[in-house]
Amino acid sequence: MKAVAFAHSRPITAEDALIDIELPAPEARQHDLLVEVKAVSVNPVDIKIRRFDDPLGTPRVLGFDAAGIVRGVGSEVRNFGIGDDVYYAGVPTRPGSNAEFHLVDERIVGRKPKTLSFAQAAALPLTGLTAWEMLFERFKIPRDQALVGNLLIVGGAGGVGSIAIQLAAELTDFTVIATASRPETVEWCKALGAHHVIDHRKAMAAQIASLDLTAPDYIFCTTHEEAHWSELTRLLAEEGSIGILERGAPLNISALWEKCASIHTEYVFARGIRKTRTISAQHRTLEAIAHLVDTGVLRTTMTEHYGSINATNLKRAHAAIEAGRVRGKIVLEGFA
Repeated sequence: MKAVAFAHSRPITAEDALIDIELPAPEARQHDLLVEVKAVSVNPVDIKIRRFDDPLGTPRVLGFDAAGIVRGVGSEVRNFGIGDDVYYAGVPTRPGSNAEFHLVDERIVGRKPKTLSFAQAAALPLTGLTAWEMLFERFKIPRDQALVGNLLIVGGAGGVGSIAIQLAAELTDFTVIATASRPETVEWCKALGAHHVIDHRKAMAAQIASLDLTAPDYIFCTTHEEAHWSELTRLLAEEGSIGILERGAPLNISALWEKCASIHTEYVFARGIRKTRTISAQHRTLEAIAHLVDTGVLRTTMTEHYGSINATNLKRAHAAIEAGRVRGKIVLEGFA
């Protein structure tokens, strides 16, 4: 089968930063689905692994988001059958989805939204799960619109921010404040449902005050939390909650302690890697997101289609993400 891999950590400008290879097709066992991959999307985690996790000459297939068709099932599979259209985000401890056939645990897989193409669906799993888990499982914001307040989403135009804005705007009664720094990303956040958009390159507290809004009860920092941390912890309301996705240098939590505030981490791969007792929650979440898409509540966050799945096009996608100019998600479809 065709696949795209990297054998050494190279700058994306290097000819062999990503390479086209041939691999034997895998075989489904136990909870595995064997998926014929129809489309994938690219995430910042792909870039981080390529840059910092050198496989020392052994080709490693990247890719997490995928949409495709089930072609094989393991002996313990219960939720899916041959021919089902599915979408999901795999885990970094297994070969990635940038391959014609891919193995994934059925418990972290959902049925593809019927109203979306494979390409449109591939944009949603990793970011959808991340946003859902932070808002509704870590923050525990109720989805019945019984609680009001202010939610600040830092990095609103990125993949996670793009779905978090929609979930919060549609399923809660919170005032959604997103951050964006370019005219096109500001308009994107507004189109997704953000009530207000501020510039994270400027003093955020002053901008929120100018909108006659109180301090955010929840802050979801989707990117660069180290750069924003000091300001965000000062900005957060008393007894509020702040959520982060990245694992970097130790953070000073003294401002949170003084406010009796809480910090929440979200690592979307934890359930799939550790086979936690709640692993099947990701299956249910993807099914819920698909229902919300099919009923017109949510929309795909695909913004760019880079063509077929090959090393050349994936290098273009990696370069775009590294440049920090991506709005929503980049998708690739089919193996030429």
